[in-house]
Amino acid sequence: MIYEIRDYHYRRDIFADYVKWAEIAVVVLRDKLDVVGFWIDEGEYPAEVAGSDPQTSSIGSANVTWIIRWESKSQRDELLKTAFTGDTWDAVMAKHPDPKGYLQMVSRFMQEM
Repeated sequence: MIYEIRDYHYRRDIFADYVKWAEIAVVVLRDKLDVVGFWIDEGEYPAEVAGSDPQTSSIGSANVTWIIRWESKSQRDELLKTAFTGDTWDAVMAKHPDPKGYLQMVSRFMQEM
């Protein structure tokens, strides 16, 4: 098994609208994918950046993170070809406040310890 951790930096100025949309989207995503969890950061608690060479991004920390469990990277690559397609997903995307509002999206792949 591998875990895909998806970190999104979404526009703060319409983030409340995005959160309302995500509540709908998560239901559809969970039907199509093995979603472990979906988390949002509404800015209540600032990120704590530490270490020997701490770096902060000009766009801030990710404000959306979700994790998907996969059997393998190849299974993930194959299933993603159709995961975000179809009438149901098109209907969800039609309600999206701004599909181009993702300032940055990062997918990381990790193994459970």
